[in-house]
Amino acid sequence: MCMEDDEQPALGEQPSFNGCDQGKDLQLPPGIDGETPMGSERMEMRKRQMSVHQEAVSGTQAQQGVGNRGSNACCFCWCCCCSCSCLTVRNQDDERTRRSSNEIRGHGIPKWEDSPSPTLEDVYSWGQSFDTLMTTPAGRNAFREFLRTEFSEENMLFWMACEELKKEANKNVVEEKARLIYEDYISILSPKEVSLDSRVREVINRNMLEPSQRTFDDAQLQIYTLMHRDSYPRFMNSAVYKNLHQSLSESLAES
Repeated sequence: MCMEDDEQPALGEQPSFNGCDQGKDLQLPPGIDGETPMGSERMEMRKRQMSVHQEAVSGTQAQQGVGNRGSNACCFCWCCCCSCSCLTVRNQDDERTRRSSNEIRGHGIPKWEDSPSPTLEDVYSWGQSFDTLMTTPAGRNAFREFLRTEFSEENMLFWMACEELKKEANKNVVEEKARLIYEDYISILSPKEVSLDSRVREVINRNMLEPSQRTFDDAQLQIYTLMHRDSYPRFMNSAVYKNLHQSLSESLAES
């Protein structure tokens, strides 16, 4: 049964397919003031939300992909090559620094200084003046041998390192030698740390901001005074000194 011509379907409802309008494409009438009906508005909003969600998911996946490439990158990736290059350069710089330090240490204080054999007169003069003992290589060798028996050879080594530093003119070498002296004899972590008071340590720390040939002057003087007052008197009564004096006296008598 067909609907009468003056009967209109309710707003938003589809016409009956049993009516006379079956097969016709009907459009929903516009809402008030020409607005889209509420059902269509919700559909459009949902489409926009789904579109935004898909774009967000796609962006996240893209970022994850970049992150994975960065973490798993090999040397063929430009970003990894840059990183590898930086690490390589840094490692090469560290290796050059270590090699330079080892070379400076290697050309530093010898185990024993080259010197002519001391005479009986030399040995006698050592007993008269500590300054004379410290200014002759043979005297320093004999004194070092004694200090080694007392496990205090680092005092002599530090004093000699400071003397070597004073002879250096190259600024870069001065800075490197000063750093090595600090690490070997001033640092509390070093097994060869020398005994210095807090005032002298503060002076050294200030001087290390701009190292020079005179960076350790105060410390060198303090260690020199310590050896003079403490170790030197025992050296004069030690077997090292007495045996050397006796052997030279016997050699002179035989000749």
